[in-house]
Amino acid sequence: MALTALAYLGIRSERLEDWGDFASGLLGMQRIDRGGRTLAFRMDSQQQRLLVSDEAGDTLAFIGFEVAAKADLDLLAARLDAAGTPVHPGDAALADRRQVGALVWFFDPMGNRIELVHAPRQTPEPFTPGRPIEGFKTGPLGMGHAVLHVKDVVVMLPFYRDLLGFHVSDYGLTPYPLYFFHLNPRHHSFAMVGSGGAGFHHFMVEYRNLDDVGQGYDIAGLDPGRIAYTLGRHTNDYMTSFYAKTPSGFFVESGWGGRQIDPATWEPLETHDGPSFWGHERLYLPEGPRGKMREMRMEAARRGVRAPPLVDCPWLYDQWTGGR
Repeated sequence: MALTALAYLGIRSERLEDWGDFASGLLGMQRIDRGGRTLAFRMDSQQQRLLVSDEAGDTLAFIGFEVAAKADLDLLAARLDAAGTPVHPGDAALADRRQVGALVWFFDPMGNRIELVHAPRQTPEPFTPGRPIEGFKTGPLGMGHAVLHVKDVVVMLPFYRDLLGFHVSDYGLTPYPLYFFHLNPRHHSFAMVGSGGAGFHHFMVEYRNLDDVGQGYDIAGLDPGRIAYTLGRHTNDYMTSFYAKTPSGFFVESGWGGRQIDPATWEPLETHDGPSFWGHERLYLPEGPRGKMREMRMEAARRGVRAPPLVDCPWLYDQWTGGR
């Protein structure tokens, strides 16, 4: 695959201090002051994974996807140009701000700025989390995943799948269209929600330890209105997670135990069980749509739908012998 992972995200917000507290104190990222009007955050050995710029808007500024080779930037740029999407080369100053070797950028059909990057810069400095956590699951899997609201899935699907080469993992059509795409063994690095709207829905970070998710849930629960989805488990990627409302209004999913697939043999499939096996009560929604999502979970429970065992974890899967 030319595209290999979600490399980084950029946010526009005038709430820099709130973002500093949220990304460091709740998520556990390492805060880096870039000076002036920008905050950067680390999750691992990469120089930066999240950038927040002091600009009006409180919304997504850009999504950066990594490519395998520098030549892939030219190949993808030529393909996009031929299809009528103008592509702009990133100059040295922009590459320095993004902490990458090279990049190009363009807008998708819904106006989201996408950056394709090669060689994100690494640092030998140890990652120092903002709160005590065991770390994030990143590396070849990338930063996590990003999810967009889209007005028209029919327009966006061929752009990402056919032009950029994203691979469909699965999709659901009720209660609204949902498409999930993989770039590596992580079940999805990108997804789109056919809500009829526009903008950022959420991004996900995956922790190495379930307790780090649970402790984050407790921290978020101390702040009234911070929790957007209660703790739950998804039906497609098997992630156990909760969603918190960011200072900019969209969400961050804090997860553990996500499914990994074999991209070489994976076949896309339609899902019918709703987004979650249990939990994920959408506290931010009014009762009408919230109740519909709840009923989908109740139906899954009535049919005994559950995820298969994915890890050797005795206390999760009834293999505990009590020390015998």
